[in-house]
Amino acid sequence: MKDDCIFCRIANGEIPAKTLYEDDKFRVILDQGPATKGHALIIPKEHYADLYELPEELAGEVMKLAKRMVIRMTEKLGCKGFNLVQNNGDLAGQTVFHFHMHMIPRYQADGQKIGWKPQEAAPEELEQTRAQIVD
Repeated sequence: MKDDCIFCRIANGEIPAKTLYEDDKFRVILDQGPATKGHALIIPKEHYADLYELPEELAGEVMKLAKRMVIRMTEKLGCKGFNLVQNNGDLAGQTVFHFHMHMIPRYQADGQKIGWKPQEAAPEELEQTRAQIVD
C-alpha cells in the first residue's frame, strides 16, 4: 500500500466508498463520476501503478472478477452491454496511477461514446508492424 495513493486508501477501507464487492485482493466500487448508472471500478488492494506493474496472475484474476461482476450487474441493472476500460499512462488517459479497471454498463441512448476513429493501414504496413512485434 502506498500512503499517498487515493485508490490504495479506498481499496483498503480508509476512505469510504460505495462497495459492490470485496475480498482479500480487490475492492469493487461505484465510480463517483459515473459515465452511466452502475459505472464501477475494480481496484486491487496492493499498489500497482498500471498494467505493466500488475503481476500476470493478478491480471487474470481481474478479468475473472470483471466477468462475474458484469454478469451480476447486467441482471440487476438491465443494461444491454458493457465496456471494460483500462488505461495505462498519461497519453492513454490514465489519471489515477493505481491500476484499476472501469466497468461501464451500456444502455440504449445513454449518450456515451467510447471508441476510436479507425484508420487505414496498407497490408505492407500491417506486416511490418506484425514483424516488429513478433521478431
